[in-house]
Amino acid sequence: MAATRSTATWTFDLQKNNYYIPIGLGAGKAWRVGKNIFNLFAEPQWTVAHKGEGLPQFTVFAGLNITFGN
Repeated sequence: MAATRSTATWTFDLQKNNYYIPIGLGAGKAWRVGKNIFNLFAEPQWTVAHKGEGLPQFTVFAGLNITFGN
């Protein structure tokens, strides 16, 4: 099964009054191998608002989750 996803996390530093707000849209695929489930995904994320130095303008969130069956 293939699916779209969005998991961008907004970050705020209240002590320094810094923040960055990304938006993202990615895709992933989940499949079963025996009793195990694999979930592979990738999501590019663009920062649409930020305040502070050294904050990312673009990131890629990617991963592989494995659920082990009994």
